[in-house]
Amino acid sequence: MRLFPAALACATLIACTGAAPGTPPRGETREGAPFRVTPVADFDSPWAMTFLPDRRMLVTEKDGRLLLLGADGKTRHVLATVDVMADGQGGLMDVVLHPGFATNHLVYFSYSATDSDGRKGVVLARGTFEDGPRPKLGAIKQVFRADPFVEGNGHFSGRIAFSPDGRYLFFTNGERQKFDPAQDPKATLGKVLRLTPDGKPAGDPGLTARGFHPAIWSYGHRNLLGIAFDRAGNLWEQEMGPKGGDEVNLILPGRNYGYPLVSDGDHYDGRPIPRHSTRPDLEAPKLSWNPVISPGGLIVYSGDMFPQWKGDLFIGGLSSQSLVRVDLDGTTARKGDQWPMGARIREVEQGPDGALWLLEDGGRGSQGRLLKLTPP
Repeated sequence: MRLFPAALACATLIACTGAAPGTPPRGETREGAPFRVTPVADFDSPWAMTFLPDRRMLVTEKDGRLLLLGADGKTRHVLATVDVMADGQGGLMDVVLHPGFATNHLVYFSYSATDSDGRKGVVLARGTFEDGPRPKLGAIKQVFRADPFVEGNGHFSGRIAFSPDGRYLFFTNGERQKFDPAQDPKATLGKVLRLTPDGKPAGDPGLTARGFHPAIWSYGHRNLLGIAFDRAGNLWEQEMGPKGGDEVNLILPGRNYGYPLVSDGDHYDGRPIPRHSTRPDLEAPKLSWNPVISPGGLIVYSGDMFPQWKGDLFIGGLSSQSLVRVDLDGTTARKGDQWPMGARIREVEQGPDGALWLLEDGGRGSQGRLLKLTPP
């Protein structure tokens, strides 16, 4: 992996977004929405974000920049520029902190890369956050690579979540628009993987005993763009269906979630796919959408700013240009609200104070803004 030296990107929002220093952003209310939306910053095709303990933010941009944003949104630094394959759906993707970040300063991120034969795949890497006048991410190394790398620029997935006890890291690998690898026991494509924090395979023992790749935790997935644990330790995942059939799944070890054998959508060329109801031996989604929401990003809300939503899922909507809420009750999920946001929403995150934060993806007319949602 080739890295370029970290450098100061710009000092104030006047350089990056045209906002005058010291001018507070203006919030706006949305008709029918129970929150106020405040633009905070602008980015170039952002993909994911996470908060540091001191309320500063890490933000990834598709073309390979990992940015450190001040807690007020007015300063930013480039921590690292990763040599990514940024064509199509590729690029620098998720970013999360190790649960022990306060002492080990480890940051995990994912990106798409090209091998020596021109094939492409998703990579999990980590580095050490080094603070100071010129902060940077040092000691960067790859810890896991999808297997196999294949041709094409789609369905990398690359979402990351640590287990509540911090012992394991869950990593999503999309099926790369190749269909069959989702059912291939030897491929990590179309799977939820369980790894140690060092990237060693730690998949479901039952699957491993059956000859599956030792990192596989569940299989039969398509394009997995969100994964998160709830307070009870349940692992939730959302993924894009084909032509219809976006899903929210409760991820259980060793289960087959059916793609491409079954789906609540069909192939883009019009060929039908059997529905989940035809295969009760396969794990059905807890929810599916027709028409689609094109989910991007997932959290389980645990804050106090919106107490009525505590424990619910929030999903960013891309083609639907929306913020979607899913009402959770234990392991039961039902559709809640879907608020129009007027732009493609790539990421949703919870701030330290319980505010909701959204990233527009900067595509198809959206501006790539960072938005803060607070009560009206």
